Amino acid sequence: MRFREVVIFSGQRFQVPQGIQRIDHRSTHGWQLRYAGTKLFSDHTADGSGAAKALNLAMDELQKRIRSTPPASRLQRAPSKHKRNDLPVGISGPVVRLRKGGTVRDCSLSVLLPRFGQASQRKSVYIATENTYTVEKFQQALDKAVALREKAERVYKKAELAAAKAGAIDLKRQLKR
Repeated sequence: MRFREVVIFSGQRFQVPQGIQRIDHRSTHGWQLRYAGTKLFSDHTADGSGAAKALNLAMDELQKRIRSTPPASRLQRAPSKHKRNDLPVGISGPVVRLRKGGTVRDCSLSVLLPRFGQASQRKSVYIATENTYTVEKFQQALDKAVALREKAERVYKKAELAAAKAGAIDLKRQLKR
């Protein structure tokens, strides 16, 4: 989990994790938790002397929420409304192309494989040539493409969960200092 240094109006400096923001507006002074909803932890003082205690309470609550709430996945769940075919999310095609020096065009499906923390990877699943294309071959290629996408999604979600757990452990380690 990333931390940043925050200097409040009284001059005190704090190391604050992501998900917690400082609020100093008129008579409101405290730390706002912004993770799975919002909650304000007030300093209960006008001079900022209760800021450390309020921050500790906010970080404790952040830890509880990280442990109890699964991370929100950034994977697309449903096809875009403007998608013109009935293929699942992450699969497009069939793509028809003529390779350099070739005389017969070949067909393939394009599969977007998400990778956590990295750019997505695009793979082609071969269907057939123009001359050998059948509905059965298309269905076999589609099944293979769906399997590739599902496997990549499982790996992505596992890495996403591991990153969230690592963030919670890092936060706990930072709190012990």
